[in-house]
Amino acid sequence: MSILPLVIIPDPILRQKSKLVERVDDDLRKFADNMLETMYDAPGVGLAAIQVGEARRMLVIDVAGKDDEPNPQVFINPSIVKSSDTPNLYEEGCLSIPDIYAEVERPAEVTVEYIDLTGKQQLIEADGMLATVLQHEIDHLDGTLFIDHLSKLKREMVIRKFKKLSKQREPKI
Repeated sequence: MSILPLVIIPDPILRQKSKLVERVDDDLRKFADNMLETMYDAPGVGLAAIQVGEARRMLVIDVAGKDDEPNPQVFINPSIVKSSDTPNLYEEGCLSIPDIYAEVERPAEVTVEYIDLTGKQQLIEADGMLATVLQHEIDHLDGTLFIDHLSKLKREMVIRKFKKLSKQREPKI
């Protein structure tokens, strides 16, 4: 397994819509292992393939608490098929937008259809943090970032900050 480089805003790849995964095979399972290792190393609780530069509809999650046994989950071609009308506020952050946190309102419960690593179709009903993380990561697969759920002013402040930082990281000639 290896740690993959994270894509950071304002990289335009984060705005791409990810393509459906056609086949579950050993290469995809190895990629899932690398994504999980990258997520744990960051550390984070979720990671979409687009965040490591791969425009595939795939994400990994582990919302187990620090004192709990790890519970890695892999979702291939995930899709929200049902959302509750009840809203829920969670403070969100993102590995592709380091050190920025904000409260985001999302549906409190979702039902997600996906394919697992054996290639079988699955359905999961999620609430609480799992529901929030699933929605956050599925947003990534559609080119949406959590800052898109903030006011225009807050979103533009974050984007300006990262554009300035990316210019500072550019090599000088």
